[in-house]
Amino acid sequence: MRKVLEVEPGRSAAMSGRRSSSSLNARRRREEMERLAGGEPVDVVVIGGGITGAGVALDAASRGLRVALVERRDLANGTSRWSSKLVHGGLRYLRHLQVDVAWESARERDILMRRTAPHLVRPLRFVIGLDASMPPALAAFTEAGVRAGDALRIAAGTPSSLLPHPRRVRAEQAVREVPAMQRQGLRGAIEFWDGQLEDDARLVIAVARTAAARGARILTYCEAIEATCDRVRVRDALSGASFDIRTAHTVNATGIWAGRLAPGISLRPSKGVHVVVRSALLKDPGAALVVPVHGTGRWVFVIPASDGLTIIGTTDDAYGGEVPDEPGVSDDEATVLLAEVSPHLERPLRLEDVIGRYAGFRPLLSGGGSSTADLSRKHAIVSDPDTGVVTVVGGKLTTYRHMAEQTVDRVAGSGAPRSRTATLPLVGAAPPRLLQSLRAPGRLVRRYGAEAPAVASLGNGWPELLDPVARGVAALGVELVFGVEDEGALTVADLLDRRVRLGLVPAERAAAETAAEHLLQRGLAEPVSA
Repeated sequence: MRKVLEVEPGRSAAMSGRRSSSSLNARRRREEMERLAGGEPVDVVVIGGGITGAGVALDAASRGLRVALVERRDLANGTSRWSSKLVHGGLRYLRHLQVDVAWESARERDILMRRTAPHLVRPLRFVIGLDASMPPALAAFTEAGVRAGDALRIAAGTPSSLLPHPRRVRAEQAVREVPAMQRQGLRGAIEFWDGQLEDDARLVIAVARTAAARGARILTYCEAIEATCDRVRVRDALSGASFDIRTAHTVNATGIWAGRLAPGISLRPSKGVHVVVRSALLKDPGAALVVPVHGTGRWVFVIPASDGLTIIGTTDDAYGGEVPDEPGVSDDEATVLLAEVSPHLERPLRLEDVIGRYAGFRPLLSGGGSSTADLSRKHAIVSDPDTGVVTVVGGKLTTYRHMAEQTVDRVAGSGAPRSRTATLPLVGAAPPRLLQSLRAPGRLVRRYGAEAPAVASLGNGWPELLDPVARGVAALGVELVFGVEDEGALTVADLLDRRVRLGLVPAERAAAETAAEHLLQRGLAEPVSA
């Protein structure tokens, strides 16, 4: 796709013929940083650009508060992009009798699927094989849990037309959905439905852009180095300049790194490892396979994703020491995952089948459990008595909106307007029927929703921009342009790892690096190094 390397400066805005108040780019970042550095006050500074921080910024901005979000790197740089990409109803929490957490998950799943992000969250069928690992007693217990989860779905108002009732199916039906399943000894399967995210990083970006459309200042590569309730000292990572942001409230939403600004917070990090294989290797499954991990009460999922990929995960292991920005996955960790799922497949998976691997850290609140799998996925909102900074930590991606709502309730007080985010669509949101009628490539509709035609229009007169950015990858040239001009990407890593997600498969990322580098150098953004 040579033409993307030759796009003239400013081409994106000219081609699309529009500028949106939700657009994030280098120009907007510079202008808003200058105003804040010049003394413009805000009501709330949010520290952290993951899903929780973006959610807090949106909730506050949608109530009419003046908001600045600062993130030391890029949006979705940390844990928020390393999930299993599921929006789930919380079945695992029922096993630990955490009914309140499961109910919160089911309710928030309904909000995402039907109101705020139906373009990014879709139904996915799950299959639990009834084989030697699932004796009749365990199968009955598992089915009871699945049906309890379905009761929460009904209570949340999610229709069965969207997430059907669970049921038992014959072995033949299970194999049709998951063709690579081990047939020997398979008595049948339990089938249920849950929500799947197209891309967790895209959810974060959509939330941040929706906040920006309501006036929030979104400043990436801007690190908070000191914080009190009325002042946050920040450093622009690109220029090195430091300045103070005047504020009435400060929220620490830095997740697993919350202790850097709130030393009193006690966390027990849990590492979740995933590996990526080609779906063709598993005969292109139409459903996710659920595999019990013997003796733990946990499950490993084999999840078909977009672009011919399947994600296998996740582990839940306690982690000690400093948490890195880019967690690695060792051969041993990958081998453990493959060993869990291989007995349930006709063809065992080998390490050489793995084309990508990633890991994230869950910021779990310390508790009395012997393992991180026993710890609650509840969140906590804590005020520091010395600095007045409010820290929100714990929880999970599915429940980010409710966490944000409660956080803003805490900082804004009883006199503030009520939260609107349960009914506020994110940028690109539209009903499935409308999405199906859009005239745009299917990949764009899946990833940008109602904005897909606008993204595709960036190729008007430049059809090469509607081609893949490199041989063998799915991302299109218009996505790179849109990422720079409208989604705040400032670096090659921002584009490839968090806007089009080619970083999930390192070989695909490497193939697209030249296109991304030339795009930035041609002036569609102010080139930066970070």
